[in-house]
Amino acid sequence: MAKRRNSRGRSRRAKPLPTEPINLTILSLSHEGRGVGKCDGKTVFVDGALRDEQVTAKITFQRGKFDEACAITIENPNSDRVSPPCLHYGNCGGCSMQHLSNSAQILHKQSILEEQLAHFASTKPKEWLQPLQADLLAYRRKARLGVRYVSKKEKTLIGFREKYSNFLADIESCVVLDKRVDAILMPMSHLIDEMDTRQFIPQIEVTCGDDSVAIIVRHLQPLTEKDRGLWLSFGQQQQIIVFLQSKGPKTVTRLWPIEDKDAVLSYKLPEFDLEMLMEPLDFSQVNASINRKMIPLAIELLDLKPEDEVLDLFCGLGNFTLPLAKNVKRAVGVEGVIDMVDRATMNAKHNGLTNVEFYQADLAGDLTDQPWISYNFNKVLIDPARSGALEVIPNIVKFAPERIVYVSCNPSTLARDTGELVKSGYELIKAGVMDMFPHTSHVESIALFVKKK
Repeated sequence: MAKRRNSRGRSRRAKPLPTEPINLTILSLSHEGRGVGKCDGKTVFVDGALRDEQVTAKITFQRGKFDEACAITIENPNSDRVSPPCLHYGNCGGCSMQHLSNSAQILHKQSILEEQLAHFASTKPKEWLQPLQADLLAYRRKARLGVRYVSKKEKTLIGFREKYSNFLADIESCVVLDKRVDAILMPMSHLIDEMDTRQFIPQIEVTCGDDSVAIIVRHLQPLTEKDRGLWLSFGQQQQIIVFLQSKGPKTVTRLWPIEDKDAVLSYKLPEFDLEMLMEPLDFSQVNASINRKMIPLAIELLDLKPEDEVLDLFCGLGNFTLPLAKNVKRAVGVEGVIDMVDRATMNAKHNGLTNVEFYQADLAGDLTDQPWISYNFNKVLIDPARSGALEVIPNIVKFAPERIVYVSCNPSTLARDTGELVKSGYELIKAGVMDMFPHTSHVESIALFVKKK
């Protein structure tokens, strides 16, 4: 029997989907922002539906335990329903919650954090922090954009995937991308249309600093001289930094401007009189306006004193470490990627800071021989990847810091690690969410742990 491949890349036997729409009441919202209802006792996740709405929906996918559907009509719209600001919202999967008001979005994200803490750690903070919000549109300074030349349409698509699909959405603009990036989407599309190797450009990565924009053009075959000339002229005309990438990260080379070797990206932290230098592949916070609010909040939660010695784990290019150093006796940043350690060290020198040190270490490994392990840290900040900080917690608690601030991009691993910190003698005092990625299901959060006396 013939098989087909579903939107998540798995093969299954072909089975006709129901053609008749279904009617159901939406009982709740899933973590990714889909309405959750029941039809004949079976759970249905409905794209585009909100809590308490009566919807007519079309089944788009079926599994044994649940179905997926798309809302066709809404009879009684939820009071938090709004008109999406993006014309491509129904098709593009870059955002999933534009039909929900911003205030309701952030409350939904807080409810997810609350649920995860209860489920994995059987706890909640003594105080919920006020949700942190800032720019809601044109906030995204970093993105990996898919590229595909469609010969049947004789056009190049650039952007994010369609909802629940591996196909690229056909868009002409994006309201969440930095305006400088949005402005060059169509010019880049037209440029690729003219390339000899247009079929071999799968991705363009964009990174924005305060004063400049960089793109990395991924190519699966060597570019012709004509193609290199097109991108060179594009960089000159648009005044953006252009890099080319043939394979992995080590193959990234600058195409323009060649003559200005010091042309790098940077962003400022005005409250701390700091300028952070970075390369386009460096990890940096996507939402600059939230970042500028998040750092002072972390410092406030740590309750820094001039005599403090602070450890910043997963420090990256020093985004938190340098502001910490402005307020304490000594700050130490530790990071697993040596290139980021070098960048952080460069940023300390660039900003004239001498009370800060950076080290490379595998934070999931044995740290006993690290030169910084004998320091007397009394406060710790951690900002791990989505996998969390479970392996490093035993090393953190050895310092017996008075306060630990945990910045998280995954509420489930934060909740799991909260359980470990509670077992190790810490109390969850404060926690809250930060809207780093408005209109998406991404939940960024921050938590304060204080050692029990």
